[in-house]
Formats: sequence, C-alpha cells, structure tokens
Amino acid sequence: MRTKESAAMRLEPTPGLEAFRRRVRAFVAEHAPGTKAHSGVRAPEPALMPAIREWTAKLYEAGLLGIDWPAEYGGRPDAHPLEPSVVAEEIARARTWPPVGAASLASAALLDFGTDAQRARFLPRIRTCEDVWCQLFSEPEAGSDLAALRTRARREGEGDEAVFVVDGQKVWTTNGQHADMGYLLARTDADAPRHRGITAFALDMRSPGVTVRPLREITGTTDFNEVFLDGVRIPAARVIGRVNDGWRVAMSSLGRERSGVAARGAELSAVLDDLLRLAEGTPVDGRPALDDSATRQSLGELAARVRVNAAMTSLAQSRMLHGTERPEDALLGKIFFSELHHDLADFGLRLQGTDGLLTEDDPETVADGWWQDAHLYSRAYTIAGGANEVLRTQVAERGLGLPREPRRQG
Repeated sequence: MRTKESAAMRLEPTPGLEAFRRRVRAFVAEHAPGTKAHSGVRAPEPALMPAIREWTAKLYEAGLLGIDWPAEYGGRPDAHPLEPSVVAEEIARARTWPPVGAASLASAALLDFGTDAQRARFLPRIRTCEDVWCQLFSEPEAGSDLAALRTRARREGEGDEAVFVVDGQKVWTTNGQHADMGYLLARTDADAPRHRGITAFALDMRSPGVTVRPLREITGTTDFNEVFLDGVRIPAARVIGRVNDGWRVAMSSLGRERSGVAARGAELSAVLDDLLRLAEGTPVDGRPALDDSATRQSLGELAARVRVNAAMTSLAQSRMLHGTERPEDALLGKIFFSELHHDLADFGLRLQGTDGLLTEDDPETVADGWWQDAHLYSRAYTIAGGANEVLRTQVAERGLGLPREPRRQG
C-alpha cells in the first residue's frame, strides 16, 4: 500500500509543466538583459539597473513572477505549484540576471500580514519594479543569531500621526545601494524575550537618517552594504503585521521562499559543465587533464554530488506538493549546496595549477577569472541564510530530535 509519504517520493514532470518550461526558456532567450558575469547572489553595477528593472517588470507582466500571489494582485492561483521553480531554473540555466533584491520576501510578508492599504501600495510597485527591496535583518552582532538584533524602534505619538523612531545598524544587506524600500526588523520591546518584542517595518530607503555604505568584499565587488539608521522616522502605518510580532512575520516569509532552491541546482549543473570543459582544455603532463585518472575520479565524485543535490531538491519539492515537508529539508539542501558549490569552484581553480593564482583582471586568466571570483565568493554561500554550523545544530534538534544544545546564559 502506498502511504502519503511514499507518494511524495515521486516527482515526474507533467506535459503542461514541460510546455511551460519551453515557454519560459523562449521568453528568457528573447528578453533577458545579458549574461551575469559572476556566480552567486550579486549586486549589479548601477548602469545595469534600468535594464534589470525593465526585465523584472516583463517577467511579472508575462505571469512568470508572482505566480502564487492571489489573483487580485496579478497571481495565477490555478498554476502548477512548481512553476516558480521552473522560472528560477531557466533564469539560472541561461546565466542571466534574476530579479535583484528582496521583493519575494517582502511580498510574502505583505500578502500574509500586510494591511489592504499596504498591499495596494506596494505590490503593484513590486510588479513594475518601481520599488527594489532590500532585507534589513542581519546586524554586526546578530547574523546567524537573528533574535539577538539590537536595532531599536520607539513609538512616538498616537493615531494617524504615530511614528516609530529607529536607531541601529544593519549589515550584509545585498543590493542595499539600489534599494528603494527595506524590509526591516527592529526591536520594539527591550524587556520581552528574544524572539518577541521584534516588529517588521516597510522602510523607505530615502528617509532622512538612512545611510547606506557599500562594503568591498574579497572579490573586489560591492554586493553587500552596511546600513546605518539614525533617528529614522517610520509611520506606524508601515508596520507589517502586529507590533512585537515581527519574528513570526519574518519566519513566515522566509519559509515561503522555495524557488531559489531550484535555481541553486541549475547553477551547480552549469558549473559542473564548465568544469568538464576546463578539464578537457587544461594540459597535465602534455595531455588533457580529463585523461588523467585521478582527475576523472574527482570529477566523477563531484558529478555524483551534483546529481544527489538534484535528487534532494526534487524530494523537497515533492514533499512540499504532498504536504509532507520536514523541518530539515531546507536546512540540509542549503548545507549540501553551499559546500558543493565551494568544492566545484575550488577544484576548477586547482586544475589551473599556478595559473589559478592570477587575479581576475589579469588578461591570462581562464574564463576572464570566473573561477577565481567563484572560489572567493563561495564561502559567502556557507554563511548566507544561516551559517552551516548553526544549521547543522538545527538539523540535529529539529530533524533528528536530539537534545537541544545548551544555550549560553547572559
């Protein structure tokens, strides 16, 4: 007898979903704003932003983004639930720019917890990409331990004139330099337990007192930013959900973002293809590296891990479709992907021998220094979305039911 869990183990593409994939692939080929030169979640140069905004608006207009939104806000509730994953996969496969910013997180928060006025204001501007959003969660001492955030918001006034005055600092804010709006978490009750007393806000990034300072990373690029909030006044009407209930808002919106998992799998497959071509064209003792048995064994191991990652993604999607999701699915997928991404980039760099020491702007680098940049960036994946060490503890506690790790007091 097939149980609900065994049914969730099967995930086969339907003719309708395959037809949708062909339509998406053709749309991306016609409208995409060019090749994305670097791997990872990167911030574009300012000159690219108008084209990316236009591209994003076209994706929404064609019904390829916001698919799972309610119909009154432009969604297609009767669509196959895997369509967002197909779109993410095809954008990654084409190596072009996905929509930049945190609009998917912000829209999830607004749809689930926002007021009618907030949804009417912000959702259309997300669809036209008039507003690029950034995520203002992490802080210098509250990254993986998000509940330790220290940014404060104090209420002033009552009624329609009420505002929250915010002071604090955020960091690792991707695309903060391009953002029009920020999805902000701030502490509104300093005496409440750690996961309470936090409130979610929609912040206009042009507000007085907001300072965005790009951070130059080891890659030489400025994908992340630190954001300083000095007496920033946010109307009380911009609170998302209830005051002091921001932790629930944030966790709910993070849990709804699933399509990125599929995009990560497509990215790994593309990197593996590049790695095989690199091994074919790189000489080792006068022969292509691909002819070397040790190289072939390493490539075989990496290829097997890429296939395992694809199987893990399919299993997680299948469980999602059948309502049998497990707490550890997303955690394990992120850990496995990030460490495999690093190992692929690392092997690609080592294949080049001493040429792997060249910097990205050296004219002699392979693939314009793509491997150097990917290797340097790959560590960011092991931290973003929760450091892998922390996630392993969560897998043990939530997935395996092991005793909770003792928490430090004070």
